[in-house]
Amino acid sequence: MAIFLYICSLLSLSTASTVVDLGYASYEGRTLSSGVTQWLGMRFAAPPVGDLRFAAPQDPLSVKGIQQAIEHGSICIPTARSEGNAVPARSSEDCLFLDIYAPTAALKDSKKLPVYFFIQGGGFAGNSNANYNGTGLINASGNNMVVVTFNYRVGPYGFLAGREIEKGASLNNGLKDQRKALKWVQRHISKFGGDPKHVVLGGDSAGAASITLMLSSYGGKDEGLFVAAAAESQSFGPVLNVTESQFAYDELVTATGCGGSQNTLACLRSLDVNALQLKNVNRPYPGATGKPLFLYGPTIDEDLVIDYTYRLFHEGKFIKVPVIFGDVTNEGTNFVPKTTFSVGGADTFIRNQFPSIKEAHISWINSMYLNANQTEKFFGTGSYWRPASTAYGEMRYICPGIDMSSVYAAAGVPSWNFHYAVQDPANEKSGVGTYHTVELNAIWGPTNTRNKAPASYYTTNADIVPLMQGYWTSFITSLDPNTKRLPSSPKWETWGQDGDGYRRIFIRSKETKMETVPQGQRSRCKYLTSIGVDLQQ
Repeated sequence: MAIFLYICSLLSLSTASTVVDLGYASYEGRTLSSGVTQWLGMRFAAPPVGDLRFAAPQDPLSVKGIQQAIEHGSICIPTARSEGNAVPARSSEDCLFLDIYAPTAALKDSKKLPVYFFIQGGGFAGNSNANYNGTGLINASGNNMVVVTFNYRVGPYGFLAGREIEKGASLNNGLKDQRKALKWVQRHISKFGGDPKHVVLGGDSAGAASITLMLSSYGGKDEGLFVAAAAESQSFGPVLNVTESQFAYDELVTATGCGGSQNTLACLRSLDVNALQLKNVNRPYPGATGKPLFLYGPTIDEDLVIDYTYRLFHEGKFIKVPVIFGDVTNEGTNFVPKTTFSVGGADTFIRNQFPSIKEAHISWINSMYLNANQTEKFFGTGSYWRPASTAYGEMRYICPGIDMSSVYAAAGVPSWNFHYAVQDPANEKSGVGTYHTVELNAIWGPTNTRNKAPASYYTTNADIVPLMQGYWTSFITSLDPNTKRLPSSPKWETWGQDGDGYRRIFIRSKETKMETVPQGQRSRCKYLTSIGVDLQQ
């Protein structure tokens, strides 16, 4: 009997060690054999449903008893590709959940660990990197960090804008969800072994765009929420103001049958979520002939987002912390239609993405990029697919990253840039190449990204995983990618360390080295940066 009671007491202690009291709720996590404890599906805000649809995030509701934090919460509802689609499985309007991964030993240690706060991508239209597992990064750091992942509202749920929203609801709620989660970390992360004074932002694509918006929020006001940031494929799409966004609100109202209501906002809020989702699709910008890839996104609200991103950074209105920016070789291949057979088709695609683009801009882009002889042909694709992909990739991703690195270097702030060029045989053969955000598989580890890694990341490119994890965990824990990098990897020099700068690390299996940005790309980016404000970036 005494032995039985002793075993029960040990089990009780083990259970208690993973129960964290947040005040409004207590969550019980699960300890893994990897030496990591995880808490999944914890609420960081109230369910944004009913009257809270289109509202700023509110504090989470209080619940009694111990909640089991052993399953991921629902992800936020994405914008559909076509009308008539119900809410997808595992998605919900009630989606403001976060996950935490921490070294099990950290729960008993008084020393608090660095925190990696990851903002997922998805074009502000979906939660594309939901439920990534932080175990690989933590183990790669020597169990010396805590990882936080979370969901935020997207599409009209997070970014619907217009006069009615400005007056009766809230703008930029997806960004406000991010900040709500970040402030939650400040209040609660120490209970999980994390240091609220050492939070490093990470993100890819729209998540990296969110980082640039965090860095320039409120005109660069530093509220002490983070100490560094690593942005992968920072996305610079057009940012509209409230008036320019009105068409999207009006068209959603009409499509959902709320056009005849005296209070269209109240009507939209009263809709069953499936009725709203049936009409949640992209629509063309006024005057465009086709739909953009992403319709909803951050809005200039003269508060959180006070101006275009390019302008804010060039006016010095940004938070000065150590930063990483960078891109993959073939940023545009997964976006431009593979059936792009003509210059006209390429031009139409680009016009549909940037509603304010001028004919002079198009002419320049045509002269620099849209030469079908500039690239190898790939089976089943149009001859202008790859040239148009290069143009779009540099406009939206690569050149903004180069410019951000230059802005930070000019401000005297440590700034590193990367060119990720790892080649997977199947992707090289198809033409997609080193595609948008593929590097996530190396940073998190290929088994931790929901099995989306190319096959070679388990074989011929397996060595790129410890290399990338070494740089990233070093940056997260020491604010420098070199301090704790893999011993066999080269030093990652800062952007402006040699000569006139433009120095970035070229990352490829067994070929990683420093490189200088080629003059041709520098010239193209100089032009594209000069028209960034014209394109509302």
